[in-house]
Amino acid sequence: MNNTTTSNTAEAAAVAAAPLNDLLDAVTPEQVSDAIKAAGGAVTTIEQDGVVRLHSASHGIGFQVLWGNPVTTTQYTDFTLSCPLHVQGGTLPEAVLASWHRTKRFARVAQHGDFVVLEMDVVVAGGVSPAYLTFAVRLWMQMMGEFFLHLRNYGPAAETRGDAANAEVGAEVAGAVGGAQGVSAAA
Repeated sequence: MNNTTTSNTAEAAAVAAAPLNDLLDAVTPEQVSDAIKAAGGAVTTIEQDGVVRLHSASHGIGFQVLWGNPVTTTQYTDFTLSCPLHVQGGTLPEAVLASWHRTKRFARVAQHGDFVVLEMDVVVAGGVSPAYLTFAVRLWMQMMGEFFLHLRNYGPAAETRGDAANAEVGAEVAGAVGGAQGVSAAA
């Protein structure tokens, strides 16, 4: 019995150590492209000023990969998944974005004039598996969907709660963006 326990412990240690050899501490555009494809997205690669840019879409809205800290000219320790949206007919009330930040994690929203940008950082420094990259992209796609629902449902949800201040802001959102119809992806 003692030999079996020692054997199982040694096997478990070997299995636990094996994935460490496959960890990525920097990523290339090709690896991120593969992760997007594995998550179910199509990828368009554009080279601009010697830098490879990746563009994809989720829920019918485009997003892009913004590279972070370079290790080499083609490897990065982090990147940002970014979805800029143009708000037609004005800007969103600050309460819409504040509500997102109070209720969600992982993806942040910022407003720049008549643009709202949904972003999520992915850090690979320290080592991650290729499966983690795919997971991160799937999480991003889920966050995009949840953000679009947040925009669409903000006003009615506030009215249902009986929250007068949020109901007023919700009416402004519905008027300014017509649910999600008044928000369009930036080119």
